[in-house]
Amino acid sequence: QVQLVESGGGLVQAGDSLRLSCAASGRTSSFYAMAWFRQAPGKERECVATITLRAGSTYYTDSVKGRFTISKDNAKNTVYLQMNSLKPEDTAVYYCAARSKSYFGVPRAQQTFDYWGQGTQVTVSS
Repeated sequence: QVQLVESGGGLVQAGDSLRLSCAASGRTSSFYAMAWFRQAPGKERECVATITLRAGSTYYTDSVKGRFTISKDNAKNTVYLQMNSLKPEDTAVYYCAARSKSYFGVPRAQQTFDYWGQGTQVTVSS
């Protein structure tokens, strides 16, 4: 059974930094990619960043490019999201997701991911 557990969320001020962690357990050896999604109140869930676990290829949504960095530690089965220069519009629940099957390219759509974490709240005050 696969489990994804997020940590690292919290309340920060605009301009601050946070690092989210997603620890995976279970049959993680077959994972192709992991990603961070976020959902703000009244908005659809969006893919923030994705990383493929072998090649390390990445995807970032435009609004976080240059501020957020996704990285992985395969030995620890953990993916990180380093978030710098946080803005109030980054406020959301952040979810970790994993895709277990191979994929052509870097997946970013919700339906391409098989496993989800419970989410961690990130609140950025102005």
